[in-house]
Amino acid sequence: MATLELNNIVKDFAGTQVIKGVDLEVKDREFVVFVGPSGCGKSTLLRMIAGLESVSSGDILIDGQRMNEVGPAERGLSMVFQSYALYPHMTVEDNMGFSLRLAKVPKAERREKVLEAARILQLENLLERKPKALSGGQRQRVAIGRAIVRNPSIFLFDEPLSNLDAALRVQMRIELARLHEELDATMIYVTHDQIEAMTMADKIVVLQGGIVEQVGSPMELYHHPRNRFVAGFIGSPKMNFIDVEVREARGEGVSVRLPGGGEYSVPVDGSGCQAGDTLSLGIRPEHLTLDDNGPLEGDITVIERLGGVTSLYVQCHGEEWILVTDGEVSHRVRDNVRFGFAPARAHLFAEDGLALTHLERHPLVDVERRQNRASTAADAS
Repeated sequence: MATLELNNIVKDFAGTQVIKGVDLEVKDREFVVFVGPSGCGKSTLLRMIAGLESVSSGDILIDGQRMNEVGPAERGLSMVFQSYALYPHMTVEDNMGFSLRLAKVPKAERREKVLEAARILQLENLLERKPKALSGGQRQRVAIGRAIVRNPSIFLFDEPLSNLDAALRVQMRIELARLHEELDATMIYVTHDQIEAMTMADKIVVLQGGIVEQVGSPMELYHHPRNRFVAGFIGSPKMNFIDVEVREARGEGVSVRLPGGGEYSVPVDGSGCQAGDTLSLGIRPEHLTLDDNGPLEGDITVIERLGGVTSLYVQCHGEEWILVTDGEVSHRVRDNVRFGFAPARAHLFAEDGLALTHLERHPLVDVERRQNRASTAADAS
């Protein structure tokens, strides 16, 4: 059992509030990712959970026990930092077992724990090497192994892949996902990279300016963002936005007029708006389609060919739109194209940035919710 609960957590630095009343529940064996732009407070929040930063107000509970005044070493957690922080004069085995040595764990038991962690991380053949003889990915695995041998109740990761090149980051993402499955452990992971969040998390916590914007599964945040910030942050390339005029608003849908004259009826709850209002329409690049009869038109300014897919950057009514289309598309820069989208794929946001409630739930999101409810019921029993 390894659960975490944050109740109205606040952190002040010299009179400036950087964490502004965060409430969060992390279930046993969940992989939770804190994501957001630089300065949003995600690393500060993680350090407070670890006990490396004090809490100005609020409560941190681990397995139901209040931890505010408990020191880092007594919380039963283990943290992996962005910096590997390996001792250069020690071998891999000595680095991984150093905390156990300080805790006066018997040598035989210490070696057994190190060998088991090395097996999990595929480091058996590297135990006698020193850090200078390892690649970046191998060093990061040693740092993770140092955390594993402590058998913590919760693993904490603070942007552990930031120092790796692109290929190694992909490899380590896969290894961390496998590690979570093998250890069946609770993990909390901090990153500014929303792709890492989408590919690894059971649950994503999106932060901005010290507040939680939305908590949910990756696909829930992708298909049903709570506000414009989450919609623009989750997804790559980012969502396209354009201002539209409300033509008719009903509880079962909102008809909007696009720049250039096209009109769409979007299946969202329009009971809070009226004809003449200006809303922000959002549509993801992969949900736009080239269409000779489409309501939107513009000139291609940039083409990015990625093999299987191609991204087209199109100047349309003073805005740059991104379309993700088939990799074999034959268009060239300066070509004029028309395009459109299915209304059910669109999102509408009010002036305050909040999303109008979408009336068409995505099937995969509903499946995830049923699985989560079933998991919660099984844990309770």
